[in-house]
Amino acid sequence: MTGFGAARQEHSGRAAAVEVRSLNNRYLKVVVRGDDPYPMYEAEIERVVRRWVRRGTITVHITVERPTLPALRWPADTLRACLVELRQICQSAGCPEAFPHLTSGLLLLPGLVTTSPYLGTPPADEWSLVESTLEAALERLCDMRQREGQAMAEDLLHIHHQLHAELARVQQRLPQVKEDYQQRLRERVRQLLGEAAVPVEETHLLREVALFAERSDVSEEVARLQAHLDQFADLVRQGREAGRKLEFLVQEMGREANTLGAKAADVTVSRHVVEIKALLEKARELVQNIE
Repeated sequence: MTGFGAARQEHSGRAAAVEVRSLNNRYLKVVVRGDDPYPMYEAEIERVVRRWVRRGTITVHITVERPTLPALRWPADTLRACLVELRQICQSAGCPEAFPHLTSGLLLLPGLVTTSPYLGTPPADEWSLVESTLEAALERLCDMRQREGQAMAEDLLHIHHQLHAELARVQQRLPQVKEDYQQRLRERVRQLLGEAAVPVEETHLLREVALFAERSDVSEEVARLQAHLDQFADLVRQGREAGRKLEFLVQEMGREANTLGAKAADVTVSRHVVEIKALLEKARELVQNIE
């Protein structure tokens, strides 16, 4: 589910601003951007995000305003070793005059010189400020996702109503399927045996019709599909974290619809099954993004 939340808080001369954006994803993926050291503090930030969100691609952008800008940190030992190595390379290559021109490029190496005093973890007082700001942004994100979820719930209940109507039409059609088959069988046998004047045994026809009825009996599939539909509607109306359960139900309903279409040898029933599959595909696309 998509959403956006932002918050800003100040404490003890520091100010933290957090923006959180979410995009649709079947699983949870957290991406952290912003001021150091928070992109490297992703595991702890993800633990906070998991308190609020279960699914989606969550992008967290953190900006911290500190009391004073820290001075540049010069790694003296590293720079000394780099200079010695660079001088030796220039001498071995036969161009020692290139050494002065290459030294300035050392300062452009990523990560060599940094303005952040925090290499891996923020100080405790700053992290508590950032964490509370992140919680506030996530709360606003969830409010927006909640509103979107209500709209998606209405769409899912509308799809449920359409599925229920299509299944009811299938149930109304099933008794007629047997009668139509019996009538077609009688006409076909009469045409084949009419010229030969061979009598048709009624018991033979009834036995064949009974076999057809047994092979094409879809009462169990219809009953299971109806039960899945009822559970589907209940989960949507509950409004809880039911995305994975709904996804599983849609998958099970798809299997029942496939079996129903294969067993019911009737054009009209097949048309309704096609409509059921199309509606289930719409539901599947929606429930993949539900929390």
